[in-house]
Amino acid sequence: MKSTDHIAFTIDRLPKGHVFTYADFTSEENKEQAVIKALNRMAASGKITKLTKGKYYKPENTPFGDLKPNQFQVVKDLLENDGKIIGYLTGYSVYNQLGLTTQISNIIQIARNDIRPTLKRERYTIKFVKQKNNITKENIPLLQTLDSIRYVKKIPDSSISSACLRFISILKSYSEKDTATLVRLTQTYPPATRALLGALFDEAGIYLYKEALQKNLNPITNYKILGVQSVLKTAEKWNLL
Repeated sequence: MKSTDHIAFTIDRLPKGHVFTYADFTSEENKEQAVIKALNRMAASGKITKLTKGKYYKPENTPFGDLKPNQFQVVKDLLENDGKIIGYLTGYSVYNQLGLTTQISNIIQIARNDIRPTLKRERYTIKFVKQKNNITKENIPLLQTLDSIRYVKKIPDSSISSACLRFISILKSYSEKDTATLVRLTQTYPPATRALLGALFDEAGIYLYKEALQKNLNPITNYKILGVQSVLKTAEKWNLL
């Protein structure tokens, strides 16, 4: 099978919206340019679509036009490196996923231990935020929840009170192991995040970890998060105003 036929055959077997590069077709340097030229010809013909320099995807055609790749596909090379997880979607990218808002944003936020400058890919603006905890496949959902609690004031089209009610539902769904991990992870977050998590735990009926959350909180420091007292009965005890 000729190289171009092999590329076409491989692309035909890819799922719609899958993002790929020339490296997915060859690891031999002397063949890179030939593969790139073949992919560019296919992009020009409309068989595939160019996402950004060196990146392509197989479009899904609908009566309303071509569907774009999902956000994970757009940034997956920024989330993994040689099979190792180095980042995860957070912020605007997961508020909808967690049921905190109905809005979909063109801003993709990625949390990593090391961050890099903002960049653009097609219609998306990609921003990076610092995550101090070690990132693993298992703790990503917990980190996404903690990030959302931390930035509760920035959730679009959502009140703080409604977000807190959703957080309570999420926390109740966690196993005891997940809850213990959540408390351990939150130690690297700002005090206001730990205070809000403590009040959310109280409302959810989770009392085992109160001491661990309180131990590093300054008892005379107040945290201004308007709206929490309407749904969290112990907000004042956690100095949430």
